[in-house]
Amino acid sequence: MNKIQLIDTLPNVFLNRTDIVSDIWNQRVEFEKEKVYLVEANSGTGKSSLCSYIYGYRHDYQGQILFDGEDIRKYSVTRWTDIRKHHFSLLWQELRMFPELTAWENVDIKNKLTGHQTKEQILTWFEMLGISDKLNAKMGRISFGQQQRVALIRALCQPFDFLFVDEPISHLDDANSAIMGEIMVEEARKQGAGIIATSIGKHIELAYDHVFNL
Repeated sequence: MNKIQLIDTLPNVFLNRTDIVSDIWNQRVEFEKEKVYLVEANSGTGKSSLCSYIYGYRHDYQGQILFDGEDIRKYSVTRWTDIRKHHFSLLWQELRMFPELTAWENVDIKNKLTGHQTKEQILTWFEMLGISDKLNAKMGRISFGQQQRVALIRALCQPFDFLFVDEPISHLDDANSAIMGEIMVEEARKQGAGIIATSIGKHIELAYDHVFNL
C-alpha cells in the first residue's frame, strides 16, 4: 500500500453541523508511504472515529476512503485480514491488551502469528523502553504508561506500510516519549513505511512532513 486518501469524508454524526472547520473532514487528504504525519485534534472532533474508519472497524461516514485508489467499502473480510496483517498496524488509544496475560505474552502472541521480529529484537525494545523488568508482570498490574510501551512493541511485531499510533505518549515522560519516537522512526524506515500519529494535546516529537488539524 502506497497511499491513503480521504475524499469528502465526514462522520455521519456531523452531517447536520455547519460549523465544521477541519483539515481532514470534508477535504481531499492524502497520506503517503515513507512520510510522517501528525493529526492534532480537540476532544469530540472525531479522532477516534478517524482511526476506526481507516482501520475498517467502523463505516458510519459519508464520502470515500481509498487505499491506492480503491474504495475500502468494497473490501471483503479476507481482504481486511490481509491489510491488517501485512500493510497496516494500529496502536489503539485504549491499547486493547490482554490484562490477564504478561507483558511478554501480549507481545509474543502477536509475533507468533506474524513471525516478523526476533526474540532478541523484542527484548532489546523492552530494555530501551525501561520495561525489561515487567516482562513477566500481568498487564493489568502495570501502569498505563508501561502498557503503552508494551503496546508499541506489539504494534511493531508485524510488517506494515503505515503505522497509525493514536495518542501513543499520553502517559509517558519526555525521555520515554523520545525513545518511543526513535524506535518507531527506525522501524518505519526499515520497512519504507509511513507514520500517522494523533494527539489531543501532548504529541510525540517527530520530524513531521505535514500536520493536520482535525
